[in-house]
Amino acid sequence: MKILLVGAGLSGAVIGRSLAEAGHNIQIIDSRDHIGGNCHTERDADTRVMVHVYGPHIFHTDDQQVWEYVNGFTRFMPYKNRVKTTSQGAVYSLPVNLHTINQFYGKTLRPNEARAFLEDQADTSITDPQTFEEQALRFVGPDLYAAFFKGYTEKQWGCSPTELPASILKRLPVRFNYDDNYFFHRFQGMPENGYTPMIASILDHPNINVSLNTAYAAEMADDFDHVFWSGPLDGWFDYRLGRLGYRTLDFEKFTEEGDYQGCAVMNYGDRDVPYTRITEHKHFSPWETHEASVCYREFSRAADPDDIPYYPIRQVKEKALLADYVALANATSGVTFVGRLGTYRYLDMDVTIREAMDTATAFLSHAKAGTPLPAFVQNPL
Repeated sequence: MKILLVGAGLSGAVIGRSLAEAGHNIQIIDSRDHIGGNCHTERDADTRVMVHVYGPHIFHTDDQQVWEYVNGFTRFMPYKNRVKTTSQGAVYSLPVNLHTINQFYGKTLRPNEARAFLEDQADTSITDPQTFEEQALRFVGPDLYAAFFKGYTEKQWGCSPTELPASILKRLPVRFNYDDNYFFHRFQGMPENGYTPMIASILDHPNINVSLNTAYAAEMADDFDHVFWSGPLDGWFDYRLGRLGYRTLDFEKFTEEGDYQGCAVMNYGDRDVPYTRITEHKHFSPWETHEASVCYREFSRAADPDDIPYYPIRQVKEKALLADYVALANATSGVTFVGRLGTYRYLDMDVTIREAMDTATAFLSHAKAGTPLPAFVQNPL
């Protein structure tokens, strides 16, 4: 069969490789001039620092099969993400841990003492938190909420934390030990030479052809037996029902001699600092040595039509519109929607790869049975 995959990011690469190995002819197109999607990495021309062009991507997973998959295409180096935050004139470790609590309150609490202390700070009248703010007040109380979550969240999402669901904060743990590893997954690391060479290796198969600087046009589908679409879900339908909401990022790049901030990620929790964080990219490759440094200030804002969409908003209005697009997609034949944009969900890289692997398996199963693959293998609602 002839298969068209729109998008040369992780979803397109993994699905394309699996189907190519099964004997199908794969055409992958991407409107950008590079593969890798938002995972794209490249060497800075002046400093030779490996730069995560669209913001940092740290690989972390508990899925051993996915870990073995990516290590089959590149060498992963050990990497632990240790995030710091500047708040109210001081620097703290994130996620909130025993050191953060003791430093912030000027105490020397042991784990059980810190747990009891935070429970005293918490608003225990909130028994069923529904919003981000309620969840934070119930978890850590007003002081830690104001210092580490409120201002940062307002900048990141462009709205009050009272308008965001509690589920966003449930992903941020509070640790009653001194572990400052941002993630808790079994497997964590960074590809030694960046993500783009890894994805190039996945795409290196005689049954795969990749065309860059190539935008999708509707008539292309006529030449293929099936299309996998990893672009925006609403974009496939030319936004006929309206646009799904996204946040986007603006990056202010600057270079410095030596070491600028001493860590890869420094958040800025205060509302009066316009950016959310500064990333220093040479620290994402600690096995390398560089005299100079490349840094990005990140500014979050609502995405305009010509912007790169980063974070799906998925509030009430967007969920209603999403349901309408899902219904439209389910009534459409010959296309399957995949990935972060195609299913309008925030996905970590390991989940993206797992879903791409599962999608390819489902396609092969349907092809063998002579039945069409549905519009969604993973339900976006």
